[in-house]
Amino acid sequence: MNVLVYNGPGAASDSVKHCLDTLRFLLSPYYAVATVEPRTLLSQPWQAKTAMVVIPGGADLAVCSNLNGTGNQKIRQFVSGGGKYIGFCSGGYYASARCEFEVGNPNKEVSGARELKFFPGVARGASFKGFEYGTEDGTRAAKLKTDFAVQKPLYNYYNGGAVFIDADKHPNTQILAEYEEPVEVECPGPQAAVILCSVGQGKALLTGTHPEYNPTLLETEPGTDFEKCVKVLKEHDAARLEFMRHCLRSLGLKVNEESTRPALTPLVLISKHKEQLAQFVHDLEHKLGYESENVIDLGKDKIRVHKTLDKYKQSDMSDPETAIKDFYICDAALPKPELTPYFNTQEYLNQLEDAYKELGYSSVGELGSTIVYGEVLTSSSSLIMYNTPFMRILPHGFAIIGTVQVAGRGRTGNVWVNPKGVFAMTLFLKMPLTMPVVLLQYLVSMSIVQAVKTYGPGYEKIPIRLKWPNDIYLLRPDCLNKTDLDSYTKIGGVLVETAVFENSYHIAIGTGLNLFNKGPTTSVNAVISEMNKMLGTKLKPIATEKLTAKYLSILYTMLERFKVDGMEPFMDLYYKQWLHSGQKVTLDLPGSPKAVITGISKEFGLLMAKEVDRYGNFTGNTFELQPDGNAFDMFRGLISKKV
Repeated sequence: MNVLVYNGPGAASDSVKHCLDTLRFLLSPYYAVATVEPRTLLSQPWQAKTAMVVIPGGADLAVCSNLNGTGNQKIRQFVSGGGKYIGFCSGGYYASARCEFEVGNPNKEVSGARELKFFPGVARGASFKGFEYGTEDGTRAAKLKTDFAVQKPLYNYYNGGAVFIDADKHPNTQILAEYEEPVEVECPGPQAAVILCSVGQGKALLTGTHPEYNPTLLETEPGTDFEKCVKVLKEHDAARLEFMRHCLRSLGLKVNEESTRPALTPLVLISKHKEQLAQFVHDLEHKLGYESENVIDLGKDKIRVHKTLDKYKQSDMSDPETAIKDFYICDAALPKPELTPYFNTQEYLNQLEDAYKELGYSSVGELGSTIVYGEVLTSSSSLIMYNTPFMRILPHGFAIIGTVQVAGRGRTGNVWVNPKGVFAMTLFLKMPLTMPVVLLQYLVSMSIVQAVKTYGPGYEKIPIRLKWPNDIYLLRPDCLNKTDLDSYTKIGGVLVETAVFENSYHIAIGTGLNLFNKGPTTSVNAVISEMNKMLGTKLKPIATEKLTAKYLSILYTMLERFKVDGMEPFMDLYYKQWLHSGQKVTLDLPGSPKAVITGISKEFGLLMAKEVDRYGNFTGNTFELQPDGNAFDMFRGLISKKV
């Protein structure tokens, strides 16, 4: 299920950043936390796959301008039907029946009724004086009192938030925390800083403070009041996280009990082809060059180059996006297994050689022969696509593999933390401009499914399938005796990104597959375990090293054939793997025409659907739908244009 963080007009970028950081830390792997634009909330069918909507801090008038009417109606219906809502700071004002901010101040006053009305009273602020838009003026470490069993004292970042007036008088409202210091606006009753509201079958959490703010991400100037404020917040951050966990549990969400954040680990460069490795290192050092001792600027990211493993240690970085990444060149020796416990580099190279040999090759092909591995990294796709100078020197077939990605990226621009157990990597290819690269997503998704099904004898029975255009689905472990579409759940997908340099495509192909993680849906190895119980088989769990090797060797074979014969040789396999043959759908077009899916076009991968009348007879009209221009809700049988 998704947790959608509003990221549009009225949402402060810092608040969005802290929302993502804290919610991903506390809710992963059970929920996918991603940003959402107002147009998606207004026009896309997001509700069925969403657990919670979050409005971060900022300025609520701009949110009103974008969501008043249709947007708020959808959010209200979603929460009343059992969904969850969090409004941090201005999101708390926004979800109250009335907002009263700086009333009487001609330069700052914002007051008036609000549509959501999750809290049926008044949100009044600023609770403490000094607030100025876009500054840290008025910021404080607000001390809170709560009756719940959390560490004391409890402090939250505060800057301009409300106190919820007479919160104790509304039967649908529970006070979770109060300001301990006297507020500086009229407040006759409890000084409610954080409240929980029951709304129909759902719940809404409204805050005047920022319990989502991670003080380690706050930048300060020495000697300032803000530095002193952040120091207090850092000293008591464990209490903040404990309180946030309590708030999320109160909403009915499943919470991750991990107490430590994943810190970036070193990146290790290994290769099956020593000559290619030497050339790549030469290009790094001479085409990009060192900007300071051992540091190379890749474009957006910087790496600190090490040529031995003597000083290998886990990085301790507060902000993964700005940290200099340690980069170890392993040309003389591979890392010992204890240095990379979730990915055995020697085992991978052995499996890669075996996988190519199984397909009839005498040596290892280009795909996967040179890789970078990191146990914890930002995003394998971003390391390539956001670092143009680096991308331009990469060899064809180069790959980046990560066990945990703290800023993974999806097809719609969503960002998430992928936990341990997700098979996640990005492959780099160079192809001529004459190649129909739109079809690559089909070859890649087929290769992943084939890698699972050809892992060994018995694995061909694993019920793993494809949803157009490139999502990977699996029968849930509790539905192995069923075949209906509702019994399948998404466990993976493909992201293909391209750039053009020197008359060729430079392509980054990101893949993700739930291999052995516990959430947010299920995993391949969970289904294998259930199959063993039901069928009496003894299939071993799939290992990341072998699966990676098989995927890359299979894709290499497909690409070699694709260069000569196009998509034609793979059509039967794609139809065997996909879920849609003969599926009846409704098109989100004038008249809501009904159609039957008949296949994809070999030239461009367009989804082909023939229109039928009310009796199921073909009308003669055929629809051709682009993969990147349409959203396919398989379970509702609805195809709509992306906005």
